[in-house]
Amino acid sequence: MAAEPGSSDREAVLDELRRLRTRMPQLTGALAAGVDGLVVAHDCPGVDPEGLAALTAAELGVAVRVSDATGKGELRELLVRGEYGYVATYAAGRSAVLTLLAEDRVNVGRLHLEGRRAAARIGEMVDAAEAAAKALRPARATATRTRTTRTPRTSTTTDARTATDS
Repeated sequence: MAAEPGSSDREAVLDELRRLRTRMPQLTGALAAGVDGLVVAHDCPGVDPEGLAALTAAELGVAVRVSDATGKGELRELLVRGEYGYVATYAAGRSAVLTLLAEDRVNVGRLHLEGRRAAARIGEMVDAAEAAAKALRPARATATRTRTTRTPRTSTTTDARTATDS
């Protein structure tokens, strides 16, 4: 994410992740991250959140290119099925993604339903935080600086010394 959300924004995203995990007991982890691979919030015990966020960004980069190359439009979600479960990644607004880890016995339809809804809510939160941060930047950048004009130094011949004077 280009702009770091504040503490209250992170807590709101974390609350959403926790509610999602409560609604779906088959979820073993949930992570919200920026498309740049930085963690926004996470609830994924036993998994390195920074590593997962970085891998999600890499996975996202490849998936976006595949989607573009095949003419399928903007990437919305990605599902990976492993021997022991699923990794589902959903676009969350303009600059974030939601990654869910689920057991193999999860209902994939419900996973998508809940994941899409949560991603939409998280995307709204992250985009709003980013817009607020951008609104603050121009105010700082447009602040005018005043400069005082320097008076040129005047040297008198009596104060000036040369190397031969010593």
